[in-house]
Amino acid sequence: MEPSQDPTTEVTPDRPPAVRVTMMLADSAQVADGKLFILGGGITAFGPRPQPLGVAIRIEVPWDRANVPHTWRLDLLDEDGHPLTVREKPLVVHGRFEAGRPAGLKPGTPLSVPLAINFPAVPVTPGKSYTWQLSIDDKTHVDWRQSFHVRVGKGTPPAASPPPPPPPAEDPDDPGRLPGLD
Repeated sequence: MEPSQDPTTEVTPDRPPAVRVTMMLADSAQVADGKLFILGGGITAFGPRPQPLGVAIRIEVPWDRANVPHTWRLDLLDEDGHPLTVREKPLVVHGRFEAGRPAGLKPGTPLSVPLAINFPAVPVTPGKSYTWQLSIDDKTHVDWRQSFHVRVGKGTPPAASPPPPPPPAEDPDDPGRLPGLD
């Protein structure tokens, strides 16, 4: 089947994707025995200090799309929709999945593919918002996104504020000397 004919990824404004996705941000997530376990789910804001973050994803594949390999990709985007970079590389997680039909399952039953991606801490800036964007087979949908905001803490300047200038030097001939520090 040609990729353009694949009903799993064919998305038009008037037709939703055949694959359904549920995403949730959490303190952590885990997959065991084909089930998704979520701890502290439903996060939409955190911080200002870095903390662990889990992305829990459930992909529902139609019965007729069983045993078809797919690729997935999860990108972290900033407020402007640009990829967040870490050490000059975009923060991206990717993989493959293929939904199989378990023995004894009633024909026509949707197939569930659970994914759990955990980060010890995400390099984000207080006062900013971010979005995790999922793509399957290089296609995405507006519903395959989960956004969050990073709070600004007491004494933490908002992300857009420039740092305060250093105090002026006491001696004009010694610009490195600060007042009160001998």
